[in-house]
Amino acid sequence: MSVRTLEDIEELERIPLSERGLPASTYEALRLAAERTPQARALSFFIDAADFTHTHEWNYAELFADITRAANAFHDLGIGPGEVVAFLLPNLPETHFTIWGGEATGIVMAINPLLEAKQLAALLNAAKASVVVTLAPTPGSDLWPKLASQLNQLPAIKHVVWASMGPYVGKAQREALSSLAQKERELCNGAPIHELRTLMAAQPGTHLKSGRQIRAEERSSYFCTGGTTGLPKIAARTHGSEVFNAWAMAAHLAPRNSSQVIFCGLPLFHVNGQLVTGLMPWTQGDHVVLGTPQGYRGEGVIARFWEMVEHFGINFFSGVPTVYAALLQTGLAGRDISSLRYALCGAAPMPVELFREFELGTDVKILEGYGLTEGACVSSVNPPQGARRIGSIGIRIAYQNMRAIVLDDAGEYLRVADVDEVGLITISGPNLFDGYLEEHHNQGLWIAIDGQRWLNTGDLGRQDAQGYFWLTGRKKELIIRGGHNIDPKQIEEALQAHPSVALVAAVGCPDAHAGEVPVAYVQLNPGASADAQELLAFAAQYIAERAAVPKRIEILAALPVTPVGKIFKPALQQREIAQVVRQEAERCGLAGIALEVVQDARRGLVVQLSAGPDRERLATALGRYSFQVEWLQAATAPTQQNAQTGISA
Repeated sequence: MSVRTLEDIEELERIPLSERGLPASTYEALRLAAERTPQARALSFFIDAADFTHTHEWNYAELFADITRAANAFHDLGIGPGEVVAFLLPNLPETHFTIWGGEATGIVMAINPLLEAKQLAALLNAAKASVVVTLAPTPGSDLWPKLASQLNQLPAIKHVVWASMGPYVGKAQREALSSLAQKERELCNGAPIHELRTLMAAQPGTHLKSGRQIRAEERSSYFCTGGTTGLPKIAARTHGSEVFNAWAMAAHLAPRNSSQVIFCGLPLFHVNGQLVTGLMPWTQGDHVVLGTPQGYRGEGVIARFWEMVEHFGINFFSGVPTVYAALLQTGLAGRDISSLRYALCGAAPMPVELFREFELGTDVKILEGYGLTEGACVSSVNPPQGARRIGSIGIRIAYQNMRAIVLDDAGEYLRVADVDEVGLITISGPNLFDGYLEEHHNQGLWIAIDGQRWLNTGDLGRQDAQGYFWLTGRKKELIIRGGHNIDPKQIEEALQAHPSVALVAAVGCPDAHAGEVPVAYVQLNPGASADAQELLAFAAQYIAERAAVPKRIEILAALPVTPVGKIFKPALQQREIAQVVRQEAERCGLAGIALEVVQDARRGLVVQLSAGPDRERLATALGRYSFQVEWLQAATAPTQQNAQTGISA
């Protein structure tokens, strides 16, 4: 059926989920898909955007056979239920073989390749991974050097598996890669090194040698969420949660008259890349186009994206606001992109002006949604057949409950929030994860409501009368840079170690391209001296995550604090928003404009500006940002004086 409203979701739920006959595991879901359409195209991969018509192909039978071979290879390396195989890989077909073959054997842990070496080692140790799959030594890639430098700190690693670019390059490059791999192998004195393709070639692709019958409640994957300083925060997910979320998302996007062509450009270490452009389409018999090892970051991918849409007949893709902003700059150049029906946007708020410009310029419908690793991937989406409300994260998916709730002063559940009343967003349903590995990370995570367990998402929002949800803030204070989650703690802890620093607060500065970029505010110790450049250099040296290094550091005489002495970050966020607005106003020739940044009960932080004859250009400029703007009449507009004092630290 077609999902247009919340009532349609409720109609879907008239059939109990137990009667839907969902597969128990991701492996079973992929097996059933391969049995239905064995000869249909399942996967196309191109390594270079300059030659994207040269693809490597798998039909469903071939894809499932390679996943099975990978599962059997991991089984022979000692992986079983509860054992962890980790991967540190770019977007390759082998990454999918590792993910789904690993889940059929044990638990698969995805690791962000952009992390620094010591951070990688901390995650591998925390998960007790015994096998790690990484890119074989490759010029221009630092994945193997980073892992190799830490192998003596990874006592649990029993086997290292290399995935090579060899199958996708010419003979001369393949020979060079083989020679480089041999030299590196001779230098390595740690765990034995295997080649994934060689291991797979020796395995049957028809059945699991383990004979394993996987239950829905068994753990399938580990994902790292939030910060990675100190003890890593690792989310444990189940087969049932992943299978359900893939089914529910497909149901939300229905109806469908035929198989779809889905482009995957988001990284496969992220839940969106794996689920929305991997498991979901493959359970529906769709064709996935995997574009370069670097995805959207690959050279030429954005520049030639519309050509790819025309060539492959792409119907759907998923991205973050930075992707849409970049695509908007390329121009269609007369390309026929009529095949493209929808584009999903999540991970970070979509600026209103970008939303409108993209839809107007491409005639492609954007579906804004919301989800989190702890909820498998997707929790709510604007209905493709119904009203798509700009700025909203849509209506909940079927069989997953979602509420805004009000807590009491002790942090306990008090009541469900009223219509349009801001509360804590909570979810409950079959897509919930199995908790974090470290028990102390689970404190305050679950909320008991009417005898059920609900997940505290840490996000603030409201639900309107038609069931649409709207985010108004993030209680967990994450900085989201181009869809990349940054825990401010790792910035603050690094800078706090500087001898001149007394207090630190890291917040997100609105950015028209990345959504947010990290900035840090510092209060120095009495009598100490340090300038912003010195602190920036210190931060770059000690912050392991490159994306988390602050773009700017500001030194204040005193950081704003609450009456009980806690740093009051909203005041700093207001300051950042105000600074961005002033900069845009100056570019528009409106220097000295009066403004105030206020906390609105329904919409979160809102910029209040006076209406005037020259507002249109500034309104367009501010539309590129995700914060809300309210234009006031002259009688109610903020004065320059109160605008300044309202946001000063």
